[in-house]
Amino acid sequence: MLSFFRKYHKWLGLFFAVFLIFYSLSGIILNHRDLLSGVDVNRKVMPDRYTYNNWNMGALRGSEIIASDSILMYGNMGVYLANDSLENLRDYTQGLAAGMDNKKVYSIYKSTRGNLYMGTLKGAFYRDFSANQWVKIILETEDERIVDITEKDGQIVFLGRSFIFISKDKPEKLLFEKILPKNPDYYDDKIGLFKTTWLIHSGEIYGIIGKLLVDLVGVIFILLSLGGIAYFFMPKKMKKDYKDGKTIKKFKGFHKWNLRWHNRLGYWSIIFLLITTITGIFLRPPGLIAIADAKVGKIPFTKIDNPSAWFDKLRAIHYDSINQEYIMLTDEYAYAVDHSFKEKPKLFETQPPISIMGVNVFKQIETDTYLVGSFAGLFLWKPNEAYIYNYQYRKDYVKAETSGPSIQNSSITGCVQNAKGQGFYIDYDSGIHSINQGITLPKMPQIIRQSPISIWNLGLEVHTGRFFSFLLGGLYILIVPIVGLAAIFILISGFIVWWKKFR
Repeated sequence: MLSFFRKYHKWLGLFFAVFLIFYSLSGIILNHRDLLSGVDVNRKVMPDRYTYNNWNMGALRGSEIIASDSILMYGNMGVYLANDSLENLRDYTQGLAAGMDNKKVYSIYKSTRGNLYMGTLKGAFYRDFSANQWVKIILETEDERIVDITEKDGQIVFLGRSFIFISKDKPEKLLFEKILPKNPDYYDDKIGLFKTTWLIHSGEIYGIIGKLLVDLVGVIFILLSLGGIAYFFMPKKMKKDYKDGKTIKKFKGFHKWNLRWHNRLGYWSIIFLLITTITGIFLRPPGLIAIADAKVGKIPFTKIDNPSAWFDKLRAIHYDSINQEYIMLTDEYAYAVDHSFKEKPKLFETQPPISIMGVNVFKQIETDTYLVGSFAGLFLWKPNEAYIYNYQYRKDYVKAETSGPSIQNSSITGCVQNAKGQGFYIDYDSGIHSINQGITLPKMPQIIRQSPISIWNLGLEVHTGRFFSFLLGGLYILIVPIVGLAAIFILISGFIVWWKKFR
C-alpha cells in the first residue's frame, strides 16, 4: 500500500504541479483586486477567444440616453459616448483612474434635473460638465461597489451591495443618508452555503488576516509543487554529472534539504491546504450545483456574523412612483419596499428567475412591466399580474422542476436601447442580439476590440478554468473538480508516505 501511495503521489504530483501553480498564483491575484486595479494585460497575448467580439464577455452592460443624439454605453469596457444609433463611440472616462477595473461600470443614470450619476466597481461618481470629467462621491461604506441607481421625488438613490444611500439631487452638495433595510419576516439568520464557501476559500471570512493566510497557502502550494518537480529531476541530474566526473556535493545537499522542507511544509499546513482545495471544488460546477440552494448558519466571529439579511446581497433597485414603493432585487429574490424604508420588505408572490450570480438587467419597460436578465435568462416580469414571460424564447415562462440552480441556455449580461427605442440584449458568449427581428445590430468598433483585460479578470479566467477552454472546449468545466480531487489525493498520499516512512 505504501508503494501505491508513493508511486501515485509522485506521478500525479508531477502532472498536476503546473495546474496547482497556476491556481495558486491566480488565487493570490484574486485576493488583492484593489492593489492590482491599475494593472492590465494586452488581449493580443491571450487566446483568440479573449478578444471582444460582438460586445461579448460583459464588455457592454447597459446604456443611458443623455440627449436626442447622445447615448452613453457602459460595462466592463468602461463608458463611451455614442450617437443615436449606438455607433461612433468616443471615450467618456475622463476623471477615472487608469486600469480597466477602475473603469468597470454597473449603472449610469440621468436624473430628471439633468444630473448624471454613475455606479462602478470603485464607487459612485457624478459628471462635472464644466470640467468635463467624473468626480468621485465619498460614501460611508467599506465595499465601494455601487450596482444600481434610481430616483425618488428629487432624491438620488444609490444601491450598494449591502446598503442604500439617499441624497437630494444636488451633485455639488450631496449629503447621503445610509440606510439598512429591515429584515423581512421570513429571515432565519442563515446565509447561502455558496457564499460561505466562497469567503472561506478566499479567506475573506476573516478579513485581511484571512486573505493573507490563504495567500500563504497559495505560496505553500507553489513551493510544494516546485519542490516536488525538483525532487523528481534532481537524481537524474546528479547521476549524469557523476558519470561526467563532475562534483555533486552541492546538488546532494540541496536534494536532502529540499526533501526535508517539502515534508515539513506539507505536514505543517495540510489542514489549510485541504480546506482551501475542498472549498474550491464547490465553487464551480458540478460541485456548485450541490450547494447552490443550501443555507447554513453564520459562522460566529467572522465577517458574515452580522444580523442583516442584506449582507452582500443587493443587486438592483427601482422606485415605482405610481405605487410609491421601491422594487429591490437581491441575488435570490425580488421585494417590495415602502418609500421610506420603515416597513419590512415583502416578497412578491411571483418571483422572476435570478441566477446565483445575481441580476445584470433590471429595467422598467412600461407600467408594471420589467425586464429582468441574469445568467438564468431574460424575462418580462409583471409583479402585480403574477406573470413572467421568457423574453428570449418568446413564450410563457414555466419553472423547471429540477434540483440545483436555475440554469438555462443563456447568460445575459446587459441590455441597451437606441434613440428609436429599439432594444438589444447581450449574451456573455455570443454578444449582442436584437430583441425584435429585422433590426440592424450596432457594430463594435476597433477601440473596444483592442481594450485590455484587467489582471484580476485574467486571474479569474485562470482560476475558474475558463482560460483553458481554447484547448478543451466545453470540457474546461471539469478542470476544477479534477485538479481539486487530484490535489486532495496528492496531499493525503504525501502525508501517509511521510508518516509511514519518515515519521
